[in-house]
Formats: sequence, C-alpha cells, structure tokens
Amino acid sequence: MQVASLIQDAAKRLLAEGQVELVLGFSEGSLPLRSTPGFVRRPEDAVKLIWDHTCENNLAVYLLKRKSKTAIVAKGCDTRAIVTLIQENQVDRNNLYIIGVPCTGMIDRRKVEALLEGQELMAARVDHDQLTVEGKDLEKTVPLAEVLHDTCKACTCPNPVIYDELAGERVPEKPAGDFNGIEAFEAMMAGERKAYLAEELSRCIRCYACRQACPLCYCEECFVDCSTPQWIGKAARTEDNLLFQAVRVFHLAGRCADCGACERACPVGLKLSLLTRKMVKEVKDLFDYEAGLDLERKPVLTTFAVNDPQAFLVKE
Repeated sequence: MQVASLIQDAAKRLLAEGQVELVLGFSEGSLPLRSTPGFVRRPEDAVKLIWDHTCENNLAVYLLKRKSKTAIVAKGCDTRAIVTLIQENQVDRNNLYIIGVPCTGMIDRRKVEALLEGQELMAARVDHDQLTVEGKDLEKTVPLAEVLHDTCKACTCPNPVIYDELAGERVPEKPAGDFNGIEAFEAMMAGERKAYLAEELSRCIRCYACRQACPLCYCEECFVDCSTPQWIGKAARTEDNLLFQAVRVFHLAGRCADCGACERACPVGLKLSLLTRKMVKEVKDLFDYEAGLDLERKPVLTTFAVNDPQAFLVKE
C-alpha cells in the first residue's frame, strides 16, 4: 500500500474514533513540486493528505500552541524536534499521536529552478528514482538524488525516532558523521571564515522566516524584538545580520534537529545549514550528543558528566 494511503487510513481512523481532534499532515500545493501543511479535522477530509518528495515542512512548529489531542505526520528529523520539545516541556506526549514516516529525501526547488534555464516550472513528475520537469519550451529528466536538499543527502536519521504508528517500511540509514561541507569551512583561516560569512549574510533581509520555520525557536519574545534593552539594530546591516544568526545558532546548541527548515524558508537562499550543522558537529565532537535521538537521555546542556572532555575549557 502507498504511504499516502496508510497516512489517510490512520487519519480517518483516529478522527472517526475521536482519538484526536486534529491531524497535521501535508496536502497538495497550488504549484508543481509544492505541498502545503494540511489541517484535517473531519474523517472525510483525510483523503486530502499526501506523501511525496515535496513534504518538506517540519510540522512540529505547529504543535507549540496545541492543547488538545493532536496527530502529526512526522519524518525522522521532525521527530527529533518533537523529542526535544517534549524534553523541554513544550509538548505533552500524552496529547500527541505520531504517525511516523520513513523519508528518502525532499526535493530542493532551487536546484530544480537551475535546470529550467530561467523558464517557469509548468509540470513535474517523479518516476522511481528519476525526476522529470517541464518548462514552456523544454523538458529535462535527471536522477532524483541530484535535486534533493543537501541536508537530506547528509541526513543520518531518515526513520522516525519516536512514533505511535509507522506508515511505510523503514529505509537504510547512513553512518553518522557526514560533515564534509562543514569540514571545508573549518579548514579556512579565521579571517577567511569571517569574510565568507559577512558576504553571505550581507544578503539577509531580516525577514525572520528562518526563525518562524524552526520548531525550536519558540521564545515568547525573541531577543531581536526586545526594545528595552535593545540588543540588536533593526536595519538589515551585515554586522547585525551576523549577530542575529550567531545568537540564533548558539540558542540552538544541543537542540537543533538538523532538519534544514530554516534554510528552506529563506527567501534569498542563505546557506544557513552551514552554521547550524557546524554547531551540531561541535556538540557531537565535544559531548558525543545528537539532539532528539533519545527521549530518555537528558539534553546535553542540562546535565553534567565527569567524563565530558574538558579540552575546550581548560588548556593544559
């Protein structure tokens, strides 16, 4: 049975039996290669739910304001965010039904747009491991793997880490520690890294789409919105952009689910995963910890172990 059918059957059953009031999933978007968050409250509407390589949103962001019993369709990285939200007492596990879905990667529309040579995407279809896209005057077929998000290619957690029901068969997992892009960044001299980040973040328009897309950016008042005191300038200057992204990434230290939602949400295509994955790597190297993989393991910055490496704190 198709994964979408399994999701629809689960949603219909949960709503019909009154186990949940809402099912958070994905529905067809209005444009090719687009899906949209779907909010299903009636059993007969479960047929609107889909599952394919466009279901990229991390729907955990919608759980923060939910008080009643809710079901959510969640990929591996989504469940990592959910685990962290449960650990931080932002989500009640007893009010949550997780329909876990093994994931083989999501399509990066920016990579698809590059194939179209400036033409508008008119249609697209996936046939096994091939993607065919059509513009007004052209049609191209490429391996699906070539147009997946970079975060998906590096993902080591394609299967849900926590779920009440699994829709589909588990998929092979990559070994941990794929930080090729980050290691190239680390190899730069300090001045080169600063210059690279300054150039990249000079394009930031400070729309805060990255913050809004992140399930773990849930402060009632973000530091960028504070006026008394004012921590950061309101203009989209490079210095303030650097400060905003640096503080945001530090706030996610030991918490980031490495889902790439921030980068996908950015309207100007900033390589935000460079910063978030750098922090993920630091936490892994220093504390041997990856966020959201184990509900029973305490978050890294809320506990202390005598065997924690101290090299970054004490110079011998």
